[in-house]
Amino acid sequence: MDLFDYMRNNMMEKESPLASRLRPETLDDIVGQKHILGKDKLLYRAIKADKLSSIILYGPPGTGKTTIARVIAKTTQAVFTQMNATVAGKKDMEQVVADAKDRRGMYGQKTILFVDEIHRFNKSQQDYLLPFVEDGTVILIGATTENPYFEVNSALISRSVIFRLEPLEKKDIEELLRRAVYDVEKGMGAYHADITDEALEFLADMSNGDARMALNAVELGILTTEPSDDGNIHITLDVAAECIQKRVTLYDKNGDNHYDTISAFIKSMRGSDPDAAVYYLARMLYSGEDVAFVARRIMICAAEDVGNADPQALVVAVSAAQAAERLGMPEARIPLAQAAIYVASAPKSNAAYNAINSALSWVEHHKTEPIPPYLQDASYKGAKNFGHGIGYQYAHNFENHWVKQQYLPDGVADQVFYHGGDLGYEAIMKQWLKDLKKEG
Repeated sequence: MDLFDYMRNNMMEKESPLASRLRPETLDDIVGQKHILGKDKLLYRAIKADKLSSIILYGPPGTGKTTIARVIAKTTQAVFTQMNATVAGKKDMEQVVADAKDRRGMYGQKTILFVDEIHRFNKSQQDYLLPFVEDGTVILIGATTENPYFEVNSALISRSVIFRLEPLEKKDIEELLRRAVYDVEKGMGAYHADITDEALEFLADMSNGDARMALNAVELGILTTEPSDDGNIHITLDVAAECIQKRVTLYDKNGDNHYDTISAFIKSMRGSDPDAAVYYLARMLYSGEDVAFVARRIMICAAEDVGNADPQALVVAVSAAQAAERLGMPEARIPLAQAAIYVASAPKSNAAYNAINSALSWVEHHKTEPIPPYLQDASYKGAKNFGHGIGYQYAHNFENHWVKQQYLPDGVADQVFYHGGDLGYEAIMKQWLKDLKKEG
């Protein structure tokens, strides 16, 4: 490193965002993530002993993935190389691997490669790394906000240990904010600022476990707030609210939170909890989820989980989908909420869902049986020459508009695919069918 590099690095360190400047230097300085960084935990012991194998750090933004990687860089005897998958290409990886081979061959020195946002690498890029991770040429540290089981090659996952980072707890965020405000060396202490307990609690709560978001907010507050008469900058609740105008929601429309939230939404409707259903609906709409996607899930739930226990549920769900499409947000929230509440509150039956799945399974695993001739189409000329329609009994000509008649093919005649439920309207249907069979 020459003089210019040294000066540039010093300047970048001083002018970098607060969240970057506050990153800890040692493992013991890291706040939160005790489930993987407690002193008795595998990752802590591996880093301390400098015996790290390839790992993937997976978790929401602002939970410490890059922080852990930087601490590893400062504690390991291996050469630490970093790249971001959004800008790195195959040539960059080839250079890292070539240098790693040289170090290993000439000096016996290990190379740790930290790949931030590893899910951004395409399959071929991930495949390129695989043999060098497998033979130990590089020790891989991947960081991702996406579920690695979906976004990272299974072969690469099998050669790595996955550590999931959780959103930081409120007390952890509050500790970081205190450091940010009062630390003179790395924080904003030189600005002579203070923060009220109410503002501290508000920012910690609103950040939803994202430390970077909370630190950015307090930095903005200190830099944009005029000193009071006492010469100090006071971060009050009002100042804090201005600096973080909208609650951070852990929701990525293409990632884990998307699938987890819609899963909770559906299960809440299925479980007959309208309050939970509306809560998860609100989380999705607040985060900008596509209303058409939400409406489709409500329609599916109405058919799959309510079914004929209340046939009106599907009618309400379809109407809500059409209304939401025509209205758009924010008004679309109202019919969607109406439909979600209706479906959640309705009696439940998955009999129709089970019936079609059972029938599909039968069709898949058995030969196709011929349709009884009397049920076949007799409308075309010459159909009766083939026996089509002959012997068919028209149900409306009989009492109760029903007559005993075999409708299933002979090879399927003994199968029962539909088992009606005992709730709501379906119980009436079930009894009706039972009575008809008695008459027959």
